Amino acid sequence: MSGPADLLDDLRRDLLDEVAALAAVVDPLEVPALSLPTPAEGWDVGDQLSHLAAFDEHAVMAITDPQRFSVQFDLALAGGDDPIVAATERGRLLGPEESREWWHRAAEELEVAAAGLRPGERVPWFGPDMGAVSFLTARLMETWAHGQDVRDAVGAPPEVSPRLRHVADLGVRARPYSYRVRGMAVPDAPLRVELDAPDGTVWSWGPEGAADTVRGDAVELCLLVTQRRHRDDVVLEVVGPAAEEWVGIAQAFAGGPGPGRAPLA
Repeated sequence: MSGPADLLDDLRRDLLDEVAALAAVVDPLEVPALSLPTPAEGWDVGDQLSHLAAFDEHAVMAITDPQRFSVQFDLALAGGDDPIVAATERGRLLGPEESREWWHRAAEELEVAAAGLRPGERVPWFGPDMGAVSFLTARLMETWAHGQDVRDAVGAPPEVSPRLRHVADLGVRARPYSYRVRGMAVPDAPLRVELDAPDGTVWSWGPEGAADTVRGDAVELCLLVTQRRHRDDVVLEVVGPAAEEWVGIAQAFAGGPGPGRAPLA
């Protein structure tokens, strides 16, 4: 029977595999392709990679020197500094090719730092502290989500693998956060989510028989909760007012309310 340590080991391997899947897309790109625009307004491929690089570096500090991370985070808040803007500016100073190399270095450093995490350990982050499993799941989700923007830019299909379970699970578990971050009351109505997994099985959350349900392909829900697709552009069966409300605001990532994406033309 697997335990918490095994779960953490599996997650570390999955994060490594997710990074490798994105590297297989971006490493063959010629330098001009690194400047292709992505669906994120104002961001090109290089910007996406510099964002991942910067927040992987933040993650390394949060794991290895949590006190220093907390102090720097507090200073940034007090000064009104936006770490997302800072990451973008740094990447643009480096240039797209250097940003790609920066991302590789940061991802490798995170791999090393993550090996020191232990089950039950709490890690500070941009918002509430996170358990080790949730923390690494969030890094995997971010890699997949920003990787999707890169894939859209270069015309590659979504990365579909059993690792989507992590993204979907984070998205479903973040349902209350999606409400709280918008100042909305979290509904009492239970939600049942059933997703067709890449291996032909069904992943499910919530009580059977719930009046509010969301059903469909796993990749569709992952595109929704990472806000890489508008609600109107995913194929999901949504039943019940609470379910309809959630799919309109679902957000798997920390920070303020995500702006979402405009419907595809």
